[in-house]
Amino acid sequence: MLLLLFLLCVLGYAVSRFRRGRGGWVFYGLAFVLFVASACGPLPAWLLTHLEAPYATRPSVSWTPRNAIVILGVGTSRVIATGQVNPTLFAGVRLAEGYILYRQCKQSGNDCKVIVSGGDPFRNGVAEAAAYGEVLQGMGVDRSDLLLETRSMNTWQNAQFVQPMLKAYAPQRVVLVTSAVHMRRAQKYFEHFGIDALPVRADYADARLSWFPNGWNVALTEAALHEYVGVLTYHMYNAFGWNAPPSRYGAP
Repeated sequence: MLLLLFLLCVLGYAVSRFRRGRGGWVFYGLAFVLFVASACGPLPAWLLTHLEAPYATRPSVSWTPRNAIVILGVGTSRVIATGQVNPTLFAGVRLAEGYILYRQCKQSGNDCKVIVSGGDPFRNGVAEAAAYGEVLQGMGVDRSDLLLETRSMNTWQNAQFVQPMLKAYAPQRVVLVTSAVHMRRAQKYFEHFGIDALPVRADYADARLSWFPNGWNVALTEAALHEYVGVLTYHMYNAFGWNAPPSRYGAP
């Protein structure tokens, strides 16, 4: 989002500087309108509605004899004073939702594994899965029920590297836990690798309509556009044959 605003301003300057006309003000005007629509809420509200609406209601899970709950990472943060690496602020709701599902599954008397997927894209020295796993164990998840995928650096690799873990465990039910804004892209990637997962959203973001610009709305616009670009890139890569061939985790 910020990059787009910057490019519009650069184009405006270039047109004004080299063509010596008023055409540059068109780009400045577009940048201003886009900024106001983003920062005051209408744009992120519209973008989020199309991304999150299908996941607004949490589904009722019918547990089977063997179940896997997949929690996707969303980064880590380093405590400067101690050097400790913790889940980010945005990871809390995903961990809470994953734990609630785990307890429901265990109370039903069925076998249940929690798969946490996430490497160390922020280069903090600790994989997301490892940092999240410690928290989940502290919440009450049995270590024998916890599987950690520590290599993935993005959502595509989340699906790619979780697939063999699911193949080894062979669950009859897979539940995918991530943010509502992220679920559409995540589900599409998991489906590409043959993983038929029930989507259960954790957090649900909403824009704040306001007469005055605020950073929260700009951040939501950035996040939503990132998801749309990810889905578009997926389809483009498929069209050019650049993605790994679709597969099924249960296949030999």
